Amino acid sequence: MSKSKSFLYGTLSGIVEPIGAVVTILLTNVVVPILPYLLSFAAGAMIYVVVEELIPESQVGEHSNIGTIGVAIGFAIMMILDVALG
Repeated sequence: MSKSKSFLYGTLSGIVEPIGAVVTILLTNVVVPILPYLLSFAAGAMIYVVVEELIPESQVGEHSNIGTIGVAIGFAIMMILDVALG
């Protein structure tokens, strides 16, 4: 791909952020009550991306989902212990 086409695609992929910010500001009364759920979903999505895409060793072999499932179970146990032990 050429440099100009790559720059154009990068710019277009980033243009949605200001649009999303304006929509969020306009819908503040609706968004504030559900904000913790939206943020927790975003955090979960980022953890999934890190485990699934950025740790390539976990995807090697026949059973590539075991690493992802192991991280999810480990994270759930960690959160349970965090809440239970304060």
